Amino acid sequence: MAAEVESPTDTEASRGLPDRVDIPDIKGEMLRLRPAAVDDLRTLDDLDAFFDASGITGKGPVAERAIVHEWVRRSVEWSKGAAAAPSRFGDAEARRTIAWSILAPRDGTFSEGPDAVDDLTVIGMIFLIDIDGWSRSARIQVVLGRDFRGRGYSRDAMPRVMTYAFAVQPTGLELHRIWVGVPEKNSRSLSVYQSLGFVPSGTSRDALWDAETEKYQDLVVMDTLVDEYDPIQSLDAFGMHVIEDNPGVREAMCAHEHSMSISREEAREASREPTSEASATGQREDGGPQEGDAAGGRGDSPRSHGRRGGRKTGHDGKLHVADPSMKDASDGRKTSGGVDSQTSAEPQRAASSWPYRESTGRRSEGAWWRNLGRGRKRESGGHDER
Repeated sequence: MAAEVESPTDTEASRGLPDRVDIPDIKGEMLRLRPAAVDDLRTLDDLDAFFDASGITGKGPVAERAIVHEWVRRSVEWSKGAAAAPSRFGDAEARRTIAWSILAPRDGTFSEGPDAVDDLTVIGMIFLIDIDGWSRSARIQVVLGRDFRGRGYSRDAMPRVMTYAFAVQPTGLELHRIWVGVPEKNSRSLSVYQSLGFVPSGTSRDALWDAETEKYQDLVVMDTLVDEYDPIQSLDAFGMHVIEDNPGVREAMCAHEHSMSISREEAREASREPTSEASATGQREDGGPQEGDAAGGRGDSPRSHGRRGGRKTGHDGKLHVADPSMKDASDGRKTSGGVDSQTSAEPQRAASSWPYRESTGRRSEGAWWRNLGRGRKRESGGHDER
């Protein structure tokens, strides 16, 4: 007698993934992203995209190629609403995947005519994999042709895909966390991910085999959370333009603008002179701490503790990241903040409180804007061409 299959609870249903996903086209400054097709896989072979897979992802080229082929097929099937099959989505461990093909102009410049798409060629792919609806988590990975590495395509594509992934439904996937796994020897990718806002969250010891050195190496796990990530600042850190018609960007711009207003208000409050010796020491006249202070330090603002769907928000329901040094990027143009402006703004940051800091101290205090400038070349205009 077959066992009865329990139906999902309301909570499970609300945190589940849809049976079909509409994969959006996404524009970049140097590239375009469109849903990947199975035919694009042959192009990856022509581009030698799996060269040095052991050093980049920790897998051998044969295994990496097989995995990428499976990711693309899963993405295509999900976009068509294909039913779960026993050998694929019926497996509880087989999570959903979204794959985009990365296209760039053959001559390096975009044209605006009707034949503009015909001038583009596939140079690689970018993936959201291991998409977990229950935990609102996914892993991101880029695969580029051998001759297209180190040119900044990853820095252009990843913030735009992450903006879509973090955007609330139905605009995006409404993820809470995006993570990566990087071999310890891949210092270039570690630098790129750190600049994007990822912070190290753990190390899997001797998790990978390095074919070049014939030794085991560690796998560094890095992640970023929705309340840590500001795509507007991330694009500005790399000197990239904001493209307003990309999915999730308008919502991100509103959250960014609101976050900047909170930061400016807190910076003004912190810069005010104390009115008495008691206020300078953080004590009331009766000897107790001032209202809003905890253990002699500045208390958390109530507006930074709202929650919607398990995500931290402000009083208007928007997500924010604070950085008083950054200029408003809501007009869709590059802001002027570079490495020098970020460095000179450190005293302001010290004066203002991080919006999501809790009394216990969270990892988000080490958010991405605290790491700006590391691993980036000053002579290249404030960003490293990776």
